[in-house]
Amino acid sequence: MDFTYTILIPLIPLITFLILGIGSFKIKPNISGFIGTASIGTSLILSLYTAYKYFFVVGNVDGVFQTFYPFKTVWMNFTPTLHIDMGILIDPISVMMLVVVTLISFLVNVYSIGYMKGDTGFTKFFAFLSLFTFSMLGLVLATNLFQIYIFWELVGVSSFLLIGFYYTKPSAIIAAKKAFIVTRFADLFFLIGILLMGYYTGTFDFDTLTSADSAQLAQWTSVSFMGMSIITFSLILIFIGGAGKSAMFPLHIWLPDAMEGPTPVSALIHAATMVVAGVYLVARLFNIYQIADDGLALEVVAYVGAFSSLFAAIIALTQNDIKRVLAFSTMSQIGYMMLALGVSGYEGHEGLGYMASMWHLFTHAMFKGLLFLAAGSIIHAVHSNMLQDMGSLRKKLPITHITFLIATLAISGIPFFSGFFSKDEILAAAYHHNKLIYFVGLFVAGLTAFYMFRLYFGIFWGREVAHSDKVHESPKSMTIPLMILAFMSFAAGYIPFSKYVSADRKGFHSHIDWSMATIAIITAFIGIALAFVFYKKESKYPEKIANAFGVFYRWAYKKFYMDELYFFITRQIIFKRISAPFAWFDKKVVDGTMDLVGNTTVETSKKIKGIQSGKVQDYAMFFVGGVVVIAMIVKYLFN
Repeated sequence: MDFTYTILIPLIPLITFLILGIGSFKIKPNISGFIGTASIGTSLILSLYTAYKYFFVVGNVDGVFQTFYPFKTVWMNFTPTLHIDMGILIDPISVMMLVVVTLISFLVNVYSIGYMKGDTGFTKFFAFLSLFTFSMLGLVLATNLFQIYIFWELVGVSSFLLIGFYYTKPSAIIAAKKAFIVTRFADLFFLIGILLMGYYTGTFDFDTLTSADSAQLAQWTSVSFMGMSIITFSLILIFIGGAGKSAMFPLHIWLPDAMEGPTPVSALIHAATMVVAGVYLVARLFNIYQIADDGLALEVVAYVGAFSSLFAAIIALTQNDIKRVLAFSTMSQIGYMMLALGVSGYEGHEGLGYMASMWHLFTHAMFKGLLFLAAGSIIHAVHSNMLQDMGSLRKKLPITHITFLIATLAISGIPFFSGFFSKDEILAAAYHHNKLIYFVGLFVAGLTAFYMFRLYFGIFWGREVAHSDKVHESPKSMTIPLMILAFMSFAAGYIPFSKYVSADRKGFHSHIDWSMATIAIITAFIGIALAFVFYKKESKYPEKIANAFGVFYRWAYKKFYMDELYFFITRQIIFKRISAPFAWFDKKVVDGTMDLVGNTTVETSKKIKGIQSGKVQDYAMFFVGGVVVIAMIVKYLFN
């Protein structure tokens, strides 16, 4: 099967970006919206065709899914084995991500036609969406670590442009800079990890790294550092880069502020595609993560994922900005994906965690994208992000209400919705490999159900807030994507995912362990029941519970003062205690020395500049005077 055409999947959005970007002041909004949406729609059709051909026609050979390189060329040579390639890699997880990125991007483009209507930057917005889609597609199709890093940085640029889209709004500017700086800090570690990996293994190529035999691995791990092999150390550094992009603790602080961008941006970048790049990166290198030092780096992934999941869920309980609740929910769910990878084995059913992580990535893209787009529909209607400005909206926004409810049921892990299937497999994998992580995951499942239904009841039930008579359901360009994602939030759970995506690429049969699933279901229903009692109607229970938790509640509401901690570290320690002495030394000593040399030269020049006056009589006088002095010295010495 010739997959050469797949190069068009990322190239079409790139061409669209150039057209819309160059002609942003000349192309009419309706035309730019059509061009942007049609181009991503074309990439979506090609991605779906690729998925069909790969999974059902040519990809599976003798029970194993193969890797194809329809396009690959050497870009830079360092040694005979170490080089940077540019190409396209087709395998189960890259094909899955093609579908996720293009589907969500297409629906966001359709949605944005209505949401961004009348905005002065309409054409520019669609240009930025196309740039992001190109960057993300290049990332998931990358054949090697350096290629993925190049597109990783392009995704960061796209995120910066979209978060700061409202560039006249100070909070948006701050949020864009914050996201850019934090993720660049994490990417420094990523780059160091890539360089270490390339130096000691002699390759950046994914195929070589993930298919290493025991002899190769023994050679690579012979060099140790800080009690671990250098390969494990580089894998941890690479994971730090992934943790920054995927908003894992403690590099999560940029994600809530990123909600300053337009809501479609939140759905596309910070819910369904960009923030799962770190999960995809670990999955792409999973084999070497799992083998090196008996999976030591993978344990780091598991515990960071579990803690991030719990940490974010607790904060989400207390927030009142609906987009920030969803942002912390995203962080929590990505933590779920990370912990699933961390507890996974490799072969057959042992790789349940890997499969569950990828499945949850897929289902989460659907229901979290839906939640953000539904939140945009709500904000579009009431012109506020705050929960206290909402209430009893179910009759005024019927389509948004039903679709939001479906997404809430899915993320809460209620049976027969997609999130139930993928989350159950994650919990099952955790139970069989690490009981502590399992109980953390189970507790987070209950918290997720509670804070999501707190959101649902607060928006669509509760007391009715005085709304303008103009509040009405969103236009079809916004509600149709909601309905499509609502369908996917239900149907994605019925895909036999383990048959197509697994760590060893051989596929296996997975089934629901109802004894364990029942515990998760009961936990979710307890969370829903508590949210029903607290928020279905206005009551004093929330205030009483908040007061009962006292300081802990205030800390959670303030996001455990992580922003303040970062400000203290950067301003009081790095800037004042570390940077200030260096700045003083640079200014007073280094610059002072150079200034002294320069000033001394200038002053000396002023004193002796008369020697070079340009007057012949002066030169004659000095010449004659010199001859007389020399003659006198000679006469005195030799007389």
